[in-house]
Amino acid sequence: MIRAYREGDLPILMEIADRAWREIYQMFNEAYGDELFAIIVPDPENSKGEQIRSHVQSHPDWIFVCEEEGEIAGFVTFRLREEQKIGEIGNNAVHPDWRQKGIAQQLYAAALQHFRDQGMRFARVQTGMDGAHAPARRAYERAGFDIHHEDITYHMKL
Repeated sequence: MIRAYREGDLPILMEIADRAWREIYQMFNEAYGDELFAIIVPDPENSKGEQIRSHVQSHPDWIFVCEEEGEIAGFVTFRLREEQKIGEIGNNAVHPDWRQKGIAQQLYAAALQHFRDQGMRFARVQTGMDGAHAPARRAYERAGFDIHHEDITYHMKL
């Protein structure tokens, strides 16, 4: 069941987010090294959850939650760029116990339908090109995202 965010959902959404990004943050740490990683992600155990808290504080109406068997199984945050008519999927994750059951696709479908209902003309999502983001890329492609542009971010120690 896909539904709107409700007060009281935040702690589990933060937990799901922090768990989901562990592998990605591990990859970032390996790629960047300890010093740069500590600057970019000072609190990897909690930083993604804090991003969810910030999103809830500014736009609780821009979050959909999936419930399965009475428990929260996943979520998707989004934003509406009214001036561009682009709906943008943001942070999203599925609880590890509920992965590979089509929940992400249900969440994306709900967000995409909401974008259409709000008069958006395009949908956008960003993800990494590294191996840790490969499952996300496959999920977005299954959801119908087919226009893409790749870029690269460089860092150097001064």
